[in-house]
Amino acid sequence: MQVNGDGRRDAAVPPTAAGVSFVMPVLNEVRYLERAVRTVLAQEVPGPMELVLALGPSSDGTNDIAHRLASEDPRIVLVDNPAADIPAGLNLAIRRSTLPTIVRVDAHSELAPGYTVRALATLARTRAANVGGVMHADGRSPFQRAVARAYNSPIGLGGGAYHGGTKEGPAESAYLGVMRRSVLDEVGLFDESVRRGEDWELNLRIRQAGYRVWFDPTLSVTYWPRESWTRLAGQFRATGAWRGELVRRYGRRNSLRFFAPPLLVAAVAAAIVVGVLQATRVLTGIAGWVASLVYLPLIAYVLLIAAVAAGRGGGRGWRDKLWTLAVLPTMHLSWGAGFLAGLVTGAKDTVDTSRLGTRNTPLP
Repeated sequence: MQVNGDGRRDAAVPPTAAGVSFVMPVLNEVRYLERAVRTVLAQEVPGPMELVLALGPSSDGTNDIAHRLASEDPRIVLVDNPAADIPAGLNLAIRRSTLPTIVRVDAHSELAPGYTVRALATLARTRAANVGGVMHADGRSPFQRAVARAYNSPIGLGGGAYHGGTKEGPAESAYLGVMRRSVLDEVGLFDESVRRGEDWELNLRIRQAGYRVWFDPTLSVTYWPRESWTRLAGQFRATGAWRGELVRRYGRRNSLRFFAPPLLVAAVAAAIVVGVLQATRVLTGIAGWVASLVYLPLIAYVLLIAAVAAGRGGGRGWRDKLWTLAVLPTMHLSWGAGFLAGLVTGAKDTVDTSRLGTRNTPLP
């Protein structure tokens, strides 16, 4: 075992031409799958490559597209993922794959040209166990573009490195991730009891084992977010619930930024209670004035969101700006409410139903 100057263990570097396995969980992605697969197959890889698709029980014709693509290119391998859960699908694909470097990809995303070659170079240079880059969200409709702007803004998702970071270096987690199989064999694959946030949990174990997780801003992946308000709210509620579950399990090993949305929800609840008490004359006089201080954080939040929407971060026209005003609080409040529920009662069987009935979805 080698240890570098930063006290971290060096991950083994396989021969340059040893090859790469891409793994992709898939569920109801009829509009996105083919393009996602094409961007993977177009990657320049020194040595052999394979793409393993873990197919969930799609109902929109996605699996027909996957079988057609596999019949056209022998590099595509199909495995069934009847549970449809993200970590289960990833583990099935990883176990079916054969090459020493694992590249996680999603059917709702597209790899930029040169992504894999740059990631391999960064892995070799840093001797990291996992490297990830920037999630660049994009949209086709006015609503989806508003969600994309929120994803790309530090106000939207709390400033994680892969949401627009520019400084290369050690990271808490990695978006998707390019990983060494030898390290996964050592620390274990994805925890199938964690339905959301499974990437963070895996990277925690990688870091606890002494390896580096690395952020490289030159790596870019295009991500297509949810396309409706209700589905966005459902996605963020489920994601927040699982973050609450991860806080129950791992406590302060979670970043402080995860606690901002639940604090916002708590502030809204407190303001509602105080407002009702003031309206019914239960709180009056000095006590009423003191209680009014509860409104200050909400006023500051509203002003911040309004400033973001009115500025460049809100888009170009008034319609874009109105969607931004709707999207940002939806993300924050849904995530925060889910977090509090997950923290108090646990995530249990919470799933993201924003794409298929009561099933989970293979999306970040």
